[in-house]
Amino acid sequence: MPAKLQNTPPIFCAIDKPDLDAAIKLCAALNGTNIGIKLGLEFFSALGIQGVKEIQKKFPNTPIFMDMKYYDIPNTVAGAVAALTHVLKPAYVNVHASGGLAMMQAAREACHEDTRILAVTILTSFDENGISEAGYQAGVKDRVVQMAKLTQTAGLDGIVCSSHEIDLIRDTCGDDFILMVPGIRPAGSEAGDQKRIMTPREAMDKGASHLVIGRPITQANDPKSSAQNILNSLNGASY
Repeated sequence: MPAKLQNTPPIFCAIDKPDLDAAIKLCAALNGTNIGIKLGLEFFSALGIQGVKEIQKKFPNTPIFMDMKYYDIPNTVAGAVAALTHVLKPAYVNVHASGGLAMMQAAREACHEDTRILAVTILTSFDENGISEAGYQAGVKDRVVQMAKLTQTAGLDGIVCSSHEIDLIRDTCGDDFILMVPGIRPAGSEAGDQKRIMTPREAMDKGASHLVIGRPITQANDPKSSAQNILNSLNGASY
């Protein structure tokens, strides 16, 4: 069974809205399902810590993944991680592996003990051409493995990676390394701006710890039904 934070759901729904009422409405629609929520930069930039507290107050049993992707000098990232996690104590928070070993170690030391900390590797919006244009050495999978190994050396709990790198990361970092996997699209869904995608069941069977799913749930006419259908598709999956 792949590593995951105990008592956390297999899916985190990406709720990145700058409108608190809309975010609360979506959380309410998902309440009662085995779904956590991911709050990202758009939500946090608009609503800050107080906005997250409002979500926690109304939905105290819903695990939260704070998708912050912190990337700066070690002292600055450590301060940001401490400020966020010691107040909110989310289930997960993340930094960017591109910040390097010292930055990730500082983040790990600053993080509250109740929060697991992950590192983003290569964004799922990148393909081979895109990473070359951004100045990375060619080879998405090689870069992800390199960053995963560095993340593990830094003592973090796992990484955020695409489903296409799961096999390689499991072979390299083992079963105790948490893999949070975005770029998930149920069969028949549009890819949108994601390049490296996979269905929920395929990703879980490969060894994902958690899936991040946004638009297939948030833009559905009935978000709760859509979320439950995805959960049902995981029945018997190796999570």
